[in-house]
Amino acid sequence: MAYLLGIDIGTSGTKTALFDEAGKKLASYTGEYPMYQPQNGWAEQDPADWWEATVAGIRAVTASIDVSQIAGIGLSGQMHGLVMLDAAGNVLRRSIIWCDQRTAAQCDEITERVGADRLMEITKSPALTGFTASKILWVRENEPEIYEKCKTILLPKDYIRFMLTGEIATEVSDASGMQLLDIAKRQWSDEVLEKLDIDRSLLGRVYESPDITGRVTRSAAELTGLMAGTPVVGGGGDNAASAVGCGVVCGGKAFTTIGTSGVVFAHSPTVTGDPAGRIHSFCAAVPGEWHVMGVVQSAGLSLRWFRDNFCAAEEAEAQKRGIGSYRVMDEYAAKVPVGSNRLIYLPYLMGERTPHLDPFARGVFFGLSAVHTRHDMLRAVMEGVTFALRDSLTIFNEANVTVDSMMACGGGASSPLWRQMLADVFNCTVLTAESNEGGALGAALLAAAGTGIYGSVGEACDAVIRIKEHCDPIPENVKKYEELYSIYTNLYSKIKADCAALAAISL
Repeated sequence: MAYLLGIDIGTSGTKTALFDEAGKKLASYTGEYPMYQPQNGWAEQDPADWWEATVAGIRAVTASIDVSQIAGIGLSGQMHGLVMLDAAGNVLRRSIIWCDQRTAAQCDEITERVGADRLMEITKSPALTGFTASKILWVRENEPEIYEKCKTILLPKDYIRFMLTGEIATEVSDASGMQLLDIAKRQWSDEVLEKLDIDRSLLGRVYESPDITGRVTRSAAELTGLMAGTPVVGGGGDNAASAVGCGVVCGGKAFTTIGTSGVVFAHSPTVTGDPAGRIHSFCAAVPGEWHVMGVVQSAGLSLRWFRDNFCAAEEAEAQKRGIGSYRVMDEYAAKVPVGSNRLIYLPYLMGERTPHLDPFARGVFFGLSAVHTRHDMLRAVMEGVTFALRDSLTIFNEANVTVDSMMACGGGASSPLWRQMLADVFNCTVLTAESNEGGALGAALLAAAGTGIYGSVGEACDAVIRIKEHCDPIPENVKKYEELYSIYTNLYSKIKADCAALAAISL
């Protein structure tokens, strides 16, 4: 029997999963680690934590199998994070990750150097604080002694590739989020690199996602228990890999994922996008094709923030009942009526990408009154995140991106209440797959395609992905949410200037 490993380097933890060639999960392990916030709006992680979680995960899931039967390894992971290595391959500083908002000035600099229109033509996105290019400039300007020592720049999952194989490499879907890739040509943009004065030698070779990029070294084999020589494929950024993991690999198919961030993602056979840059057009994990996606910075992060700060009673109840805290929170939120008793939440805890492109946006509870309880606020958080996700779907429609089917995946998809909210707010049937392994399964399927178990990414998905559930919209809920959404969409414009003013105050 051939086995496949999928390793997904997430923000809250790294998930390592072992699958057979039919896509059946045989074992999984998640190693968690912290996110550091040295200042308001900053977010960093230690790459050593990712590697430690990866090693532990590989050892855990392969403990009872013959590792020589592992056909290939696929990698998935959080996008945009900046990993800087010195000439010896040592990490120079903690990684500045995707949700960090410190680089507004560098984004202005990128726009000025490249030109707003030209930047959109090449990278299909305006300069954004979350992307890697602005992080590189921030380090160069604020930590020149570190930048001077830097000889290699990697993304989070590609650091794990380096530790497994010794290879400096990336692949097109993850590289799309660095703001250094020519999206249409699927290669580094010499023009952008030159205008930003970034040496191309700092960057690795760009592969297609199913391509074999390297093989496990003897030293990595000793640490992990893997067989030296095991192939490692390109893999994909978290959302591109998740698309493979739920079968969204051809035109008309889309998915919504609620993880730490939230994403609405649609596959496209051609390069498309939004001239205003409110959604991203990136290279897909399917060779020669693309996808569009909108991103909500604080989706599951909003719910986790609320849990960690306000739901001690629900966590205690969950421990007593022997179930997860989010399940208990779901039960209480489900008892609150649609609309959370006229309470609306804006989920802008870490600034916002789609549709506002504003690093200074901040969260709001609107309509709060003495009648509201903690559970009203809990449901409002879930509804507010869902409204924010709908913003992306609205822009897809404006950009003539066809969406014929909508899958739900990520941690939020495990919540029946949240799936129903998605169906009601989107006013469409929401599907879930039998497997909820998302990026880990997608990475494994990319490995299956790259090592010849299947002839293509699409063939792998056709063989493995099966629909489990349909969630249809409830007409009376659709009507109520439509009214609430119209209020939601008007709120941000009224506070935008105040958010920026608040950020500028010296305290």
